[in-house]
Amino acid sequence: MDAIFGNLRNTVIVGFVLAGLMFLLYLHVTGYDANTFWLFFMRWMHVISGIMWIGLLWYFNFVQTPTMPKIPAELKGGVSKFIAPEALFWFRWSAMSTLVFGVGLAAMNGYLVDAYTLDATQNFTVPKNIDIGIGMWLATYMWFNVWFVIWPNQRKVLNIGNAFPDLAQPDRDRAAKAAGRFSRINTMLSVPMLFCMVGASHLFA
Repeated sequence: MDAIFGNLRNTVIVGFVLAGLMFLLYLHVTGYDANTFWLFFMRWMHVISGIMWIGLLWYFNFVQTPTMPKIPAELKGGVSKFIAPEALFWFRWSAMSTLVFGVGLAAMNGYLVDAYTLDATQNFTVPKNIDIGIGMWLATYMWFNVWFVIWPNQRKVLNIGNAFPDLAQPDRDRAAKAAGRFSRINTMLSVPMLFCMVGASHLFA
């Protein structure tokens, strides 16, 4: 058991092996349909990526940021030098994979353009396209914030990769404020974004 649960890589591998067994069961019961499977696969990877992205976003905002002021000064380095950079790596790449798989899924389902135009291509006659389109625009804006605002500023704050060793404290403070503000914006937008994503499947026929 330690070989599985004592190593995260092995734990994840076993998780995917178990999912593979579920796929074999699906094949046995229903047979294989390429179109159905690949649509499912894209949605599955989109959901997995999204769980990691929003989970880390909420971790930063509900756990790490509020807790940092309570941590003794001599212990803060453990978070800022080790935990935060690693979390930011998974944070930004899960944001990227969520967007990529989401756009791919929309394209495969044939509603990518309709969604991103908020159904203007259909003369605003399909409410589901408007709903999922709003969700996709919110997610796209959140992705942009992660890659082009939060991550660049956090690199300065935490001096990740020793890229900003001589950054003046006022500049570091401004970077911290910008990263924190846009992280809070993303937290706020994650709620209506998830409403739209879930609503597209459950509120509209």
